[in-house]
Amino acid sequence: MSLGDDHQSSGGYGGTGQTRTRLPDNGGDAYGGARRSGRSSSRSLVTVVGVVVLLIAAIAFANRGGDDSATSGEAATGDKPHTSATAPSGDRPVTTKAAGIPAGFPHDQQGAQSAAANYSVALGSADMFNKARRHDIVSTVYTPDVAASRQADLDGAYSSPEFLANIGLGKDGNAPSGQTFVSRVIPVGTKATAFSTDRATVEVWYTSLFGLSGSKSTNPVTESWYTTTYELTWVDNDWKVTDFQQKDGPVPVGRDQKASTADDMTKAVEEYGGFTYAR
Repeated sequence: MSLGDDHQSSGGYGGTGQTRTRLPDNGGDAYGGARRSGRSSSRSLVTVVGVVVLLIAAIAFANRGGDDSATSGEAATGDKPHTSATAPSGDRPVTTKAAGIPAGFPHDQQGAQSAAANYSVALGSADMFNKARRHDIVSTVYTPDVAASRQADLDGAYSSPEFLANIGLGKDGNAPSGQTFVSRVIPVGTKATAFSTDRATVEVWYTSLFGLSGSKSTNPVTESWYTTTYELTWVDNDWKVTDFQQKDGPVPVGRDQKASTADDMTKAVEEYGGFTYAR
């Protein structure tokens, strides 16, 4: 994955995934008064990151050694089920949590898909910008060996002053006074493209919200669409991530809707919680 040559100045994290985000049309309030019917070709360095969590994590995987590279191949050699549309099963995915993240998924395809969707939410959250919470998330989502070997890389990426400045955050990872940092992933659907007893390959299609909400924000919350393919393995009676790849889209056509005001966006982020995702 690559951020692309035209985005290398955005924190210096080339080679981690290409993202494109669009600012509202020029004129008026950064949120209110902007129409989504037009598509501006200009891109801002502070909004280029998109689903920043997954892209930064990819830095570590892009430099991984050969020890954990067999995962993808082994998962692909398992029985490959016919893919089908994501449909509700009526079964609750889990009843327990670890570090605030759903855990203890069933040892089947549905469990693997639910794990991938819920892990996407955790990895795409603003909590990843807090060192203590990041450590909890990484230890919960990844296999123990991968978490141990990549934690230092992730800490380095998330604490980079240049990177934090590019997305509008302070050196401590906090938003400026009067602004709210928004980083959310909302899964739309999942499918298992390979499955065996202890390994699974799951694709998660999702939309993401990323930016700073507030009347003085120069990096308003924007929407992006991605699909991430997760390689999962069954470890300690649960599904854990060993690797992933991200790509843009599928991206729907945007409707001609007026962007919300900064106050409305901040209120929505504070009042609307997330979900536990099932197959």
